[in-house]
Parts: sequence; structure tokens; C-alpha cells
Amino acid sequence: MSLRDQNQALFEEASVPKALAAMAIPTIISQLITLIYNLADAFFVGRTGNPYMIAAVSLVFPVFAITVALSNLFGVGGGSLMSRCLGEGDEKSARQVSAFSLYGSLAGALVFSLTLYFLRRPILVLLGASPATYAYTETYLFLVVTLGTLPTVLSGTLAQLFRSVGFAKKASFGLSLGAILNIILDPLFMFVLLPQGEELTGAALATLLSNLISLGYFLLSLVKTAKKSCLAYTFPEGLPSKEKIRSVLSVGFPSALTNLLFDTSNLFLNHLMAGFGDAPLAALGIVMKAERIPLNTGLGICQGMLPLVAYHYGARKFIRMKAFIKMARRAGLLFSLLCVLFYELAAVPIASLFIAAKPESAIGLETLALGALFLRFRCLASPFAFLNFHITFSLQALGDGRITLLVAALRQAIIYIPLMHAMGAFLGYMGLIESQTAAEMATFFLARWIFSRRLAAINESPKRDWGKGSLRQNREARTQSSKRQAFREP
Repeated sequence: MSLRDQNQALFEEASVPKALAAMAIPTIISQLITLIYNLADAFFVGRTGNPYMIAAVSLVFPVFAITVALSNLFGVGGGSLMSRCLGEGDEKSARQVSAFSLYGSLAGALVFSLTLYFLRRPILVLLGASPATYAYTETYLFLVVTLGTLPTVLSGTLAQLFRSVGFAKKASFGLSLGAILNIILDPLFMFVLLPQGEELTGAALATLLSNLISLGYFLLSLVKTAKKSCLAYTFPEGLPSKEKIRSVLSVGFPSALTNLLFDTSNLFLNHLMAGFGDAPLAALGIVMKAERIPLNTGLGICQGMLPLVAYHYGARKFIRMKAFIKMARRAGLLFSLLCVLFYELAAVPIASLFIAAKPESAIGLETLALGALFLRFRCLASPFAFLNFHITFSLQALGDGRITLLVAALRQAIIYIPLMHAMGAFLGYMGLIESQTAAEMATFFLARWIFSRRLAAINESPKRDWGKGSLRQNREARTQSSKRQAFREP
């Protein structure tokens, strides 16, 4: 059986739980490994005891987050459309979209890298680099982001494209390979190969090399699978139509914006919490690390679900499509609720993993106590956060870029950030902690209403035509749609 046939069998013939597990479990594993990878540089640099090096890593992180957004722009947008095209049986369009997404991410990465290089001085000042941290921040920014944007963005994009055609294990392995290598190479470069005082350079070089190796794996896999799948890196059949390009960008842009708004809201939160002192700020840092486990697991479930939903939407198999949506929602919600229970019962031991509070350290004990308290309240947001992720990814799978953008704006910019300021002003640091739960709940009820209306309307919509000017096909599709009353679901 060819790779194309195997993936088609997974999408069309496997049971809903089996297909979702095959797509989601590898993605969850890569999400959790990537979580460890994101903490690796900060952890090992923290072992140096040099506060300026530690600060440099933190200062560069918001810029690094933009690379993730760039990979989502073409990866999520292109991957969603590819799955829908495959569901429609349009392999030619899927190959065109694959190549466009690859070169689009390449162009975006190059433009971003060049911008960083030529505008590095004002960017460093904007990030808050002081005279004491400037040299460290410049070095880390150049190696990890300026040079590292290309492998990071292309790897993220290719992972999404591989996942869209059913190669979830390849996507997971490629991302996990880079993460594991970084964890191994960090101490090697920092404490063995480079002299004392160059630990930050060592961490940056380890990250850059790991990302390059990860990209190498993806490119080799792309070349090997191109003839056996719908993944492509050339345009032998021409460029995709303007309609397809708009579809890629209309889905990819809200996904990229969601990432940026998430990081922006965290910056606001850190800034506001800093006004209450060092201990609450440090406690918030503990919570934001601990909460990533349910969040990243939920993201893995949603990323695994997206290609399955998009494929069956394109194939007009709406009953099976909705079954995947329901199964993913149940699995993610169950895991989130179990995490809430675990965090409520074990808040103190969990917080202790991130700070070693000595009996004689008053601020250490205060941080530990606040960390446990914050975790018990902030974890209540996890089920609602997952449900909002689930709705967002489902809309991306359906190609509804405008609605996705609305939900993303509601969640972070319109509701969360203003609510954060208001509750912080009236309730202090506990208001800041509780604001996320309130924002996630408010967003969910609005987003759920929007999403329910969208699902209810799906059976009424004619099959989309991604080709050029096929009016006759559109008329036929509308005729067939009117005859599909038995296809409706309650």
C-alpha cells in the first residue's frame, strides 16, 4: 500500500477514536517535548548565576515568538486548505498549496531576518536591553532569531504541512528531534566546548544547530515523500489560484495573530504583576510554567483534529466530520478537568518543583505560598481555554478565517487585556490571576454560540469550487445540496 493510500485509509476508513489518536498522540508528544525545549535555554543559562545572561534570554523571547507566528501563517493556513482539497479529491490543488506555503514561509522568514539585522539597535532598545545586558541580548538575538528564523519557521511550516496529509509521526519526530538535541547540546556547548563567560553564546549556538538539524530532517523527508504524497516543493502544475492564496492567508493570519496576542497578553500580565512586588511576579512565573502542560496537551489534540475535520469538510462527510469535533472536545475537556483536580490537590508540591524555598528565606517561602495559591485559581481557566482552542482550530479546519479572527480578538484583545487591568485595579494580584478564567469563560460562551450557528449552516452550503470560473459545477453543487435533506443531522 502506498503512502497516499495509507493516509487515505487513516482519514476515511479508521474509526474516529483510532484516527484521532493516530494524529493527536504524536502531536501531543512533540508539544510536550517542545515545552521542555523552550525551557532548556532558560534553565541552563540560569545555572550560570549571571543575571544579565538570564535577562537576555527573557528579553529576546517576545521576538522569538514572532517566528512561531510566521510558521503558523503559512503552515496552519496552507495545511488546512491542503486537507480540504484532498477531501475534495483535488490533489493538484493540494500540491500547489503545499509549494506556495513552503516558499511563502521562506520569503517571510528572510524578510523578518533582514529586518532584525538592519534594525537590531532600535529593536534591542525597544526590548529593554540595558547597558549591562545589551551585549548579551544582541548575541542571543543574532544567533537564535536573526540566523535562526529560517530553520525555525520552515520547520514549523513543514510540520503543519506533513500533519495535513496524515504524516503526524514525521511531524512529531522532526520537531522532537530539534528539541531533544537542544537539551543535549546546551550543557555541552555552554560548559564544555566554550570558555567561561561564553555560556550564553553556547546556549544560542546549541539552539541554532538543533533547529538546523531539525530542518534538514524535514527537507529530506519532503524530498523522499514528494512523489508518494501531495507534498510538493516545486510548481510543475503552476501557482495556486488567487482564491486559494486568499484562503491560505485568511486562515493563517488569524492563527498567527492568536499567537502574538497570547504573548502580548502575557507581557501585560507580567508588567501589571510586577507592580505588586517581586514575590507575586516570581509566583506568576511558576504558574505560567506549570499551566503549559494542560495547554500544550490541548493544543496537541486540536492540531491532530484539524486535518481530519478539514478533510471530511472538503469531502462533505459532515457526520464523520462532526464526530471528530465531538471526540476531540471530549478528550481535551476530560484531560483539562483531570489537570484541574490534580493542581488543586498538589499545588504546593508542583510549585516546589520550580523554587527551592529555604526556611531562612522569607521571599522564597512567600513565593512558594503565592505560587500554590495562584495555581489553584489559575488552573480553573484550563477547561475553558481548551474549549476556546477547540473552537478556533475547528473554524480553521473549515476555512473560516474571519470568524477565527473574531474569536482570537475576543479572547485576548477585546476581553482579556481590558479585564486584566480592571480586575487588577479592584482586586489586586488575585484579580490579575482570576482575570484569565473570567476572560476564557466569557469568550467561550460567545464563541460557542458563533460556532454552533456555523455548524448548523454547514449542511446548507454547496460544495466549494477552488478552480477557475466553474459556474456549471457550482450550479450542480447547489442542486445536489437541496437534495441532501437526509444528510442533515439534528
